[in-house]
Amino acid sequence: MSKAVVVFSGGQDSTTCLIQALAHYDEVHCITFDYGQRHKLEIEVAEAIAKDLGVTAHKVMDVGLLNELAISSLTRDNIAVSHELQANGLPNSFVPGRNILFLTLAGIYAYQIGAETVITGVCETDFSGYPDCRDEFVKSLNRSLVLGMDRQLKIDTPLMWLNKAETWALADQYGKLDYVREKTLTCYNGVIGDGCGDCPSCDLRRAGLYDYLDHKETVMNALKEKQAKHQA
Repeated sequence: MSKAVVVFSGGQDSTTCLIQALAHYDEVHCITFDYGQRHKLEIEVAEAIAKDLGVTAHKVMDVGLLNELAISSLTRDNIAVSHELQANGLPNSFVPGRNILFLTLAGIYAYQIGAETVITGVCETDFSGYPDCRDEFVKSLNRSLVLGMDRQLKIDTPLMWLNKAETWALADQYGKLDYVREKTLTCYNGVIGDGCGDCPSCDLRRAGLYDYLDHKETVMNALKEKQAKHQA
């Protein structure tokens, strides 16, 4: 029996990954992290989607310590999310160490339940400038987890080389474009669905959606080419 653990936030990317995983694994477990993020609604949305899609199990883990250590516009209500980069060249929505912690804990959870794969929706093509979304980082951490737990484990990143339009196409490929558009929470200001329309996350999401809707055939063909390359 094949098992996978999806690192699940209830956003567009992780929900698309979850939809794909449900079509390919016998058991799909979700793990969501409560780190005192800007909007607790994110956790409620993740719980609702996991229940609606019928995952095997959904675990919500308290990792509030991250909030104490990582100062970011996503962990502090008094810091406005900005389109401008900080002095270090990173957006102020970057939460240092977040994916290091999340993927490590997801790997431990996978070990305990006997899952062979951890799935995460990080992306290097259309990303927000976060260094912990890069392929090099994920592969490095994957090697460390295998060495540290002496057990084979794959961190799968289905969206790593997809742009946002292609991510929408992937949801559409599984007949879930409208579901992802209406039910997920990607907005930094906590607005479900199409979002506030003003934050960096909404800008990226909206641009990708319109690109896909305007060029469906071209984008879908590009997605299929990347899928074929990945499978090869």
